[in-house]
Amino acid sequence: MDILAAVQPLLALLLQADNSADGLKYVGTGIAAGTAVIGPGAGMGYLIGQTIASIHRQPEAFDQTRTLMFLGIGLVEAFALYGIVFALLIAFVL
Repeated sequence: MDILAAVQPLLALLLQADNSADGLKYVGTGIAAGTAVIGPGAGMGYLIGQTIASIHRQPEAFDQTRTLMFLGIGLVEAFALYGIVFALLIAFVL
């Protein structure tokens, strides 16, 4: 992928804004929202994969393992929601 093709939408966004501070605010919002969902997405995939492997090794512990998996998914999803709220704060409040 060409560097110019990757940077071109960013430059267009910066030129569209009244001043560069608004454009950089939107770039920061995009970075915050993107990282807020990438990390928890990878964590959730790892969590579910390890749960499936654990159930495969010890099927009689299915109920306890499933309960702990859903608890872990809820905690990981909370991190994603906090990140999205932070990105919205950057976009609309700061």
